[in-house]
Amino acid sequence: MSDVTPSPDGSGAQEPSRRDFIYIAAGGAVAVGGAFVLWPFIDQMNPAADTLALASIRTPIAGIAEGEQITVMWRGGPVFIRKRTQSDIESARAVELSALPDRDARNENEPGLPATDENRSAQLVAAAEGVEIDEALRTSLIVMKGNCTHLGCVPVGDGAGDYNGWFCPCHGSHYDAAGRIRRGPAPENLHIPPYTFVSATTIQIG
Repeated sequence: MSDVTPSPDGSGAQEPSRRDFIYIAAGGAVAVGGAFVLWPFIDQMNPAADTLALASIRTPIAGIAEGEQITVMWRGGPVFIRKRTQSDIESARAVELSALPDRDARNENEPGLPATDENRSAQLVAAAEGVEIDEALRTSLIVMKGNCTHLGCVPVGDGAGDYNGWFCPCHGSHYDAAGRIRRGPAPENLHIPPYTFVSATTIQIG
């Protein structure tokens, strides 16, 4: 018995039979069912709610004393926030760009600038509308991702290393008081994340 039905207009074209329709419907049902089965696996690859919540964090900076550093966690990694001393600033600003292995500021707030101390400090960072930030605070504050640019280890701070900044004991990378690589295997300066002043005493990272 034939599985197709002649066209009623006599053109000779054949129309799908009932069996063909059943095959098509069954195939569609399998496709829809498969999508429902796969959706939980696809959905679990999306960022979790707690991860999305940490896309940006607010951190008070008023309690950081001169010469002190705090570390906060952002997007699963450490961020160093340091209020540098005048001596730190002067030593960092005395360095010629030609002496730096990496001459890019690595500052996500203003990409592509040369690695001067001014371009790595908070002097370039925006503030919320109507918020005035003390210039001395902008000059002293430095905010950096706390992972060595060699293999991602966490450097030691508080004036460590040969350049009075940060030192990675894992493989011997030395960073200066502006977080710039000066000696060792690390290829880049410590990276500066995007952040803004949301008030005179609080920054938002991310």
